[in-house]
Amino acid sequence: MTATAPRAATGAAEAGRPPAAVLAIDGGNSKTDVALVAADGTLLALATGGGSNPQGLGIDRAMEVLGGLVEEAAARADLDPARRPLAAHGAACLAGADLPVEEERLQRAVHAAGWARNTRVANDTFALLRAGSERPWGVAVVCGAGINCVGVAPDGRQARFPSLGRISGDWGGGGDLAEEVLWWAVRSEDGRGPRTALELAAAAHFGLGTVADLTEAIHLERIPLQRLRELTPVLFRVAAAGDDVARGLVDRLADEVVVMATVALRRLGLLDDDVDVVLGGGVLTARDPTLLGRIDDRLAAAAPRARTRVTTVPPVVGAALLGLDRSGAGPEAERRLRASFDGAADGGDPGR
Repeated sequence: MTATAPRAATGAAEAGRPPAAVLAIDGGNSKTDVALVAADGTLLALATGGGSNPQGLGIDRAMEVLGGLVEEAAARADLDPARRPLAAHGAACLAGADLPVEEERLQRAVHAAGWARNTRVANDTFALLRAGSERPWGVAVVCGAGINCVGVAPDGRQARFPSLGRISGDWGGGGDLAEEVLWWAVRSEDGRGPRTALELAAAAHFGLGTVADLTEAIHLERIPLQRLRELTPVLFRVAAAGDDVARGLVDRLADEVVVMATVALRRLGLLDDDVDVVLGGGVLTARDPTLLGRIDDRLAAAAPRARTRVTTVPPVVGAALLGLDRSGAGPEAERRLRASFDGAADGGDPGR
């Protein structure tokens, strides 16, 4: 969605620096990046902070997080943080912008802040797609704390999923995987399921002797429930050692990633096209070879000309490129912006 704010002078031109063409925001569950970018793709400033998902924080608190980072980025770019607008185009790609009604609410809130003359809010998966491909179209699957997928056709048509967890048919984020580890570990220990090395590994990760001890500690809140996600990398280590149960979960995740990508490609009529399928989020950018190998094999069977690309730059680059696309910037601006982030890989923590 797009909105327009009143024009105002910025301090960048007064300071003799290139004016900010784009204010780019990548707002995630655990981390938020804000960048100011010049029309030629020069990175003027980058500010990084904690998560800003309004589904957990509420819109008011999420806007406080974003506002603080916008002011920090403005100061680093020698812009007066109090001046509005700070940039010509705003591209805010936010976790929590899953449904149209959520996108509209966030659009109104970000527009009201007046950070840019023209503002566009979208789900954060669109930033991943633009960051991971030189093309402005394709498919992206993100697997971090949760899982989501978007697709964009060359003509601009979109394929999306609600990404609200199990109530919208989703499975496969770091939280889901960690719960599966504990579930199978419990049943291994008490005899209701097959034996698996996840049993000892899960308990040992928290310094406990049994899975029953771990379950009790979580139930009595001696171990915070959110720490359960620490079991996601445990899953991949146990799977790599050949455990059948763990490998089955990794295979199931690969199948889920491919089915989401395949459905998006089918909806857009791209199953037979040369198309990028961008993979992002901590679970996928950890680059587990078994997981990525199965994804490649299954995707090749469904969409022979598609190719997977694991992100190597932060999604905030994608948000900035979406803004530069709207400003009419060319390939040289994209190359300059990407060069500023060379070597800045996306996470790699499979629990995030």
